[in-house]
Amino acid sequence: MENKKKKIIFDCDNTFGVTDCDVDDGLALLYLLGCADAEVCGITGTYGNNNIDVVMSTIHAMLKDLGREDITVKRGGASCGEYESEAARYLAQMADKYKGEISILATGSLTNLMGAYMIDPHFFENVKEIVLMGGITQPLVFKKEVMNELNFSCDPKATEMVLRKGNYVSVITGNNCLKVLFTKEEYKNRLMDSDTEIARYILEKTDYYFQYNEEGYGIEGFYNWDVTAAVYLMHPEFFEDGLVKLQVSEEDLHTGYLRQEEPANCVVNLPKIGADKAFRNNIYNTWMNVVFE
Repeated sequence: MENKKKKIIFDCDNTFGVTDCDVDDGLALLYLLGCADAEVCGITGTYGNNNIDVVMSTIHAMLKDLGREDITVKRGGASCGEYESEAARYLAQMADKYKGEISILATGSLTNLMGAYMIDPHFFENVKEIVLMGGITQPLVFKKEVMNELNFSCDPKATEMVLRKGNYVSVITGNNCLKVLFTKEEYKNRLMDSDTEIARYILEKTDYYFQYNEEGYGIEGFYNWDVTAAVYLMHPEFFEDGLVKLQVSEEDLHTGYLRQEEPANCVVNLPKIGADKAFRNNIYNTWMNVVFE
């Protein structure tokens, strides 16, 4: 019998191909589109990597490039505290329509999820699972400077609510992404060896990102922050789960800090990459499954 596809809503601050902005939301979307057992029901845009206008235009441009304009796209709140939006309404409606079936991958600010909860207090109960990319358990110190946390810190109130109220929440922290560095040499060799349309597309859109990381942080490559969260959503077998008690507060979340202290007010899963080689190979192979419609 054919496996049922996982219904996914991708809540993201996609800036794929935008100069001096992160590419990993776009790479995460490509990963999901390459997964045979993933159904991307919709994409909700949020702010973070850039403002909401840039994010929305990037999402639409990317879907047009790929020939996937059939995917529903909804605009989210433009700033911290802007909880009323079409994205929030869409999230609430979909979770209610498909109770226990919707998986949410959120890789930017969590304003839209907070908005969905304010529309429907049963929102978190209705969702099957939530995978978040964000948060730090200790500073992200690199050769040239400390990297700020840029997801949970965007809307600390919303983040606290999602962590405390969400059911089956897994958080891919910045720290746990550091196990696997995608070097320029490996990245280009793997993609150039493929010689496919999608490989050329990825190379063209992401080439600037290596210089951006080298000049800004002294990183000789890049960490696939959001892609790591997408991989966990689809292939948790590449990770080691770990339930952790957290004492979360708006004050701590202004820097994205996840405090592991008692008394705890929530329990979340903080997965760590386990099978390094399998994890890496899965990403490249899944990207290559994407075809232009």
